[in-house]
Amino acid sequence: MSMWQDSVQNILDTAIRNNEAAGISVLIQQEEKEPVCFTAGWADKEEQRPILRASIFRLYSQTKPITAAAVMLLMQRGVIDLADPVSRYLPGFAGQRVLSGNSTVPAEREVTLYDLLSMTAGLSYPGDDEAGRYAARVFDENQLAMDRGEPGLDTVAFANALGGLPLAFQPGREFRYSTCADVLGAVVEVASGRSFAEFLREEFFVPLGMADTDFYVPESKRSRLVTCYKHTDKGLEPWTGTHLNCGRYDRRPAFASGGAGLVSTLDDYLRFALMLRNEGRSEGHTILTPAVVHYMTAPQLTEAQRRTYWDSLSGYSYGKLMRVGMEPGQGKGLIRKDEYGWDGWLGTYFANFPHEKLTILLMQNVTGAGTTAVVRKVRNVILSET
Repeated sequence: MSMWQDSVQNILDTAIRNNEAAGISVLIQQEEKEPVCFTAGWADKEEQRPILRASIFRLYSQTKPITAAAVMLLMQRGVIDLADPVSRYLPGFAGQRVLSGNSTVPAEREVTLYDLLSMTAGLSYPGDDEAGRYAARVFDENQLAMDRGEPGLDTVAFANALGGLPLAFQPGREFRYSTCADVLGAVVEVASGRSFAEFLREEFFVPLGMADTDFYVPESKRSRLVTCYKHTDKGLEPWTGTHLNCGRYDRRPAFASGGAGLVSTLDDYLRFALMLRNEGRSEGHTILTPAVVHYMTAPQLTEAQRRTYWDSLSGYSYGKLMRVGMEPGQGKGLIRKDEYGWDGWLGTYFANFPHEKLTILLMQNVTGAGTTAVVRKVRNVILSET
């Protein structure tokens, strides 16, 4: 092994000893070389089931880049216009209002598809402020229905329900991480005339050979689905809850969440990442054109919008549901200009470095994770020699 390969394995082993996660796996691919895989820890600690390269992880927000690619494909085909108001596809977004003090005021303009791609629409995830509490009602009521054994709202109905909520701010005014990708999944469904799950399967998963990527895990693959863990005062304990209306993954859901719903493996997601890195092409298939990939992976936020972006992503902009490297010297670690990718709440992480022809994928099975210390350490070791 080269020096950085030894270092990566040591980083993972140390993180497992320190209970940072139950299990971690990393896949690194550069230029035309074979991917290099590292694993440490457990897919299930109680059963002593080790993390494997083929382990299936819940992607949560790492679903978002795939949703963005679906929107780009419809744009490429002339089916949608990013300047379209969302209400053209989802009538629940017509006549929106914006929170203002103890009341609401009319939106100055309609939310557009372009707003959704940059998280500047004024939508919210469940949270502690007023807009977040409105969003929580939709999620909570839908989760209660699913807990009763009902299917709950479908993808389009869920998005229309979100459209009826007051916005946190005037469209385009600020950045706010939110349900935008879930709404875009519904737009894809309406615009294409196919369910969102069917669209992704036919246009991306089948041609790219992503056989283990879907919105649920069939019984034949359930043994490869990792157990999730949470940090407690007693250490890592199994987490068996649900989050953002993503259920137990034991059946195809009514709500195919474009923001959080997919499961996948290292090798499956690598196929998607390499398609983007290869300017839309993969093993004889052309999914997106080079021009569209360049557009998809370019920064989108205005300077005013970047002022409301997360401090934790200093050095990056955002656009098309991904972070994009802009100012490497401002990051808390090594950043490359024009790198792009995203991560997920249960520990998955993806980054493409087009100039270096490099992809880094990391998956761990602990709640509340994303760009964690172990991710930054792995990045720094690899980028310091690349």
